[in-house]
Amino acid sequence: MKKIIATLLFSAFISSALFAQYEEEVKSVDSIIKALYSTISGEKGEPRNWDLFRYLVIPEAQLIPTSKNSDGKLVYTVITPEQFIKQADKNFVENGFYEYETNRDTQDYGHVVHVFSTYASKRSKHDAEPFNEGINSIQLFNDGSRWWVVSIYWAHETDYNPIPKKYKAKS
Repeated sequence: MKKIIATLLFSAFISSALFAQYEEEVKSVDSIIKALYSTISGEKGEPRNWDLFRYLVIPEAQLIPTSKNSDGKLVYTVITPEQFIKQADKNFVENGFYEYETNRDTQDYGHVVHVFSTYASKRSKHDAEPFNEGINSIQLFNDGSRWWVVSIYWAHETDYNPIPKKYKAKS
């Protein structure tokens, strides 16, 4: 019994110490958005910081990419953070993936914030031009001590869905 209690206490200590390093990343809307982009971005061969990603999102968070299916119909898929990690990790590490914010429109009401975050994606941060652009619709919640990502709903820019001028990168 003493071993079990000691193991549980040690695990709790390690968990809180691990996540204490991420406190700065959840103190403001700016810091959590910056941290979110940093978790998925990196050069080819660089592992992603999925521990930080998990720390940023509520356990029930939803990630919702949109696209057209093979019939040309607009569709969405709802996935969990763990499903996203499983689907994205190998591709991001093998090919490189660097996503960054180019514009932001924020609406807030107390502890609820909606961020329309225009993004650009490159294989390397050193690439001259992005291969993809789009908008992340990010919902955030503040529980009184920190910010949480509740959901990320996104669409890539396409010929049929161009990014409106008001959401384009500001020069």
